[in-house]
Amino acid sequence: MGSHLNPYISFNGNARQAMEFYQEVFGGKLELGTAADFGSPDPADADKVMHARLDTPGGYTLMAWDVPEGVPYRPGNDVAVYLGGDGGDLRDHFEKLTVGGTVTMPLEKQPWGDEAGSLVDRFGISWMVNITRQRS
Repeated sequence: MGSHLNPYISFNGNARQAMEFYQEVFGGKLELGTAADFGSPDPADADKVMHARLDTPGGYTLMAWDVPEGVPYRPGNDVAVYLGGDGGDLRDHFEKLTVGGTVTMPLEKQPWGDEAGSLVDRFGISWMVNITRQRS
């Protein structure tokens, strides 16, 4: 079966909206369970997402949760979700992720020959996209 490395993103009560948005961007199957679904007796956390997983047709897997009451939520810019490859779908993903967000580096040709760009989406998550140039 092997090992996998997937981003597991923390949200502060809006994981459902974020993961549904990512499903619109990337397509795929979204599994989502609330704290109540997993048997949590705490009514403050009942509607919070305890676990969400999006498996996309492109082979990406994103996971997320809402931090429970009492767990510090520390959004930051120390991690970015990276999308790389040679597919034209990456350009489309970049454009869709910018809706309601901020482009921090336009997706354009870079000195190393690839197209690259970065953005912060409307949920405060940093993304980096690199489209490998076609080598002849």
